[in-house]
Amino acid sequence: METSSPRIERGARSQPSLHELVRSARAGKVEAWNAIVDRFAGLVWAIARRHRLSDADAADVSQTTWLRLVEHLDRIEDPDRIGGWLATTARRESLRVLRLADRQVPAAQDDFVDVVAVNEVAVDAALLNEERDRELWELVAGLPVRCQLLLEMLTNDALLSYVEIGDALSMPTGSIGPTRARCLEHLRRLATSRGIYLEQGVS
Repeated sequence: METSSPRIERGARSQPSLHELVRSARAGKVEAWNAIVDRFAGLVWAIARRHRLSDADAADVSQTTWLRLVEHLDRIEDPDRIGGWLATTARRESLRVLRLADRQVPAAQDDFVDVVAVNEVAVDAALLNEERDRELWELVAGLPVRCQLLLEMLTNDALLSYVEIGDALSMPTGSIGPTRARCLEHLRRLATSRGIYLEQGVS
């Protein structure tokens, strides 16, 4: 490699394109695969955690998501959309884990607690908030897929930068804010149709 190349000095080649990385990963180059994982690991992990999974379940979702990419790597036609593909897969795997967890019923006596001393008002408020959150995310599921992914990635606990989100969804970072506003307006209209009224500043 000629380190005196003007293009290298300007940093134009500081990061391989996804097309290059995918091509190399398909050829069996471990460094290319590791670079793909490094670029999107935070995204996959954040989506799993957004579904309030435990660290162990989030790790399982992450591992399964990357396994799915290994299985489909040769069939992905547009490498620039790998971020969105990973986000969708991580979301589906997270929902699968949640569905499995719902089927598990505690049987041990130790799993039951004395509820007499629990503040009933606080419990009712928590249940109402949980129900509201569930309804909102059901509404989000009615949005276009790109809006669903964008809103999930922009939640406070995701901690993803606009650059990471733009890479994942193949969006210019400058369009993320306006797209978010349009998605939220769509969400408000859906909520209103269900008798749920969101504040204008909801995010």
